[in-house]
Amino acid sequence: MSIFEKTQARLIKYAKINTRSDVNSPTIPSTAIQFDLLNLLVEELKEIGLSEVELNPENAFVTATLPANTDEVVPSIGFIAHVDTADFNSVNVSPQVIENYSLQDIVLNQKENIVMTTADFPNLLAYEGQTLITTDGTTLLGADDKSGIAEIVTAMEYLIQHPEIKHGKVRVAFGPDEEIGRGADHFDAEGFATDFAYTLDGGPVGELEYESFNAAAANLTITGKNIHPGTAKGKMVNAITVMNQFINLLPENEVPELTEGREGFYHVSDVTGTVDEAKLSMIIRDHDRELFNQRKAFVEKAVAEINAQYATQPIQLDLFDQYYNMAEVIEKDMTSVELAKLAMEELSIEPLIKPIRGGTDGSKISFMGIPTPNIFAGGENMHGRFEFVAVESMVKATEVIVRIVELNAK
Repeated sequence: MSIFEKTQARLIKYAKINTRSDVNSPTIPSTAIQFDLLNLLVEELKEIGLSEVELNPENAFVTATLPANTDEVVPSIGFIAHVDTADFNSVNVSPQVIENYSLQDIVLNQKENIVMTTADFPNLLAYEGQTLITTDGTTLLGADDKSGIAEIVTAMEYLIQHPEIKHGKVRVAFGPDEEIGRGADHFDAEGFATDFAYTLDGGPVGELEYESFNAAAANLTITGKNIHPGTAKGKMVNAITVMNQFINLLPENEVPELTEGREGFYHVSDVTGTVDEAKLSMIIRDHDRELFNQRKAFVEKAVAEINAQYATQPIQLDLFDQYYNMAEVIEKDMTSVELAKLAMEELSIEPLIKPIRGGTDGSKISFMGIPTPNIFAGGENMHGRFEFVAVESMVKATEVIVRIVELNAK
């Protein structure tokens, strides 16, 4: 089988395995179903000939080694992807293959009248003549990040089958819960023991990212006082009203739907409430560490100002950091970025170097001592029913991995 056939077959196989993570679960991994793919990967990595294949039950990471086949002393490299999928239906994923795409609207589900149109998704127009893998319109696909897994496994298999390509030690890791921001919390960086690494967790061909957001989350619990509305004057504290007071203090233009590039934001993601109690969850993002700290201070000040208006101090704030901008680490030694850039250029791929409006496992792993930029994996429209990936993009990502490994030994 060719790289094209292998990456396509692997993604479809992996996509059919439900691995949705759960932000409300305290376990590692957050959902036991992630072990279904992790255990499969253990067997597959052994089958293709990697060594030191193991699944760590404490952090739910599968790791394996491609031993060096040269006596030259070269840096060791890692490649990392995550098995979990985002918070969208992932039961009974049924990938569809569209060959020789001809720029038409794609009927994902005729029965449900779910259509992916080029008007809504003009990014489709970049894939004329290519082979697309889509959903059936009722689930996500899981190319984020199962395409990355397929590319890494296929690249390792290719290197094993082509010993004439000289390389240093290569390590791979596949882990859980990236989509809920906890996957790398327990990553064993010391045991992984590479000089630098890459996550294969980006979007379209050419993406090369070494800047991520600084990220924090805030959870507000608001305790009200419910009094009969007929006699409530001066007595009632409506938790919903207090919650609205807080939301109204947030800058209305500093939200995800109105920001881009390096612009940060506040994002209220979930609210529930009654008069007695309301809950609000939000995230805070900024690439600049100083602005990030200012945003967190703004939230704390807003809560304090509202609490000062009530004798009951109704808002309890739980504010915590999630990850930091990996550029703070990677910019000290750009070897990993320059190597990936060169690999792409030698494959006639234009590197698209830009900040991530999000984070990857590399955002945390970089601060553990392994600089870990992010490389494209090919997926588009991630986290929903309109997700798709071109097999040609997956092939290019696989070729980039191989070329990085090869160039590293020269």
